[in-house]
Amino acid sequence: MTHVWPAINATLNGLSGVFLLTAFLLIRKKKIQLHKRFMLAACTTSLIFLASYLAYHYTAGATRFAGVGWSRPVYFTLLLTHTVLAVTIVPLAVISVFNGLKMRVATHRRFAKVTFPLWMYVSVTGVLVYFFLYQWFPSR
Repeated sequence: MTHVWPAINATLNGLSGVFLLTAFLLIRKKKIQLHKRFMLAACTTSLIFLASYLAYHYTAGATRFAGVGWSRPVYFTLLLTHTVLAVTIVPLAVISVFNGLKMRVATHRRFAKVTFPLWMYVSVTGVLVYFFLYQWFPSR
């Protein structure tokens, strides 16, 4: 049963990115209430992902990358940037969302301009890491 969790985690990560992108497009159209709902959906999905990811890796342990040749430096570069930015995005997201909910628009915008592209990168690369590990180069 543990083999389904990586796919579930990748789906949650990707869904968070879809919610985030939708929220971005909505705020560009000045649809503030819909933007807020999609941002809260992105946050909720990300929190569920984090809990699921940590629980899975606590029980299953680490997964070794089985790729060879060109795939190794590509994968490890992707993994390194993903991991560093995933840790970085947490406080940025908290600050951005907190200021948005408090309608501190200037501060929210200032943080969101940095948070949005980093969070999108983390969502997309999280899905790519899943494909590298479990679809394209699965361990034998």
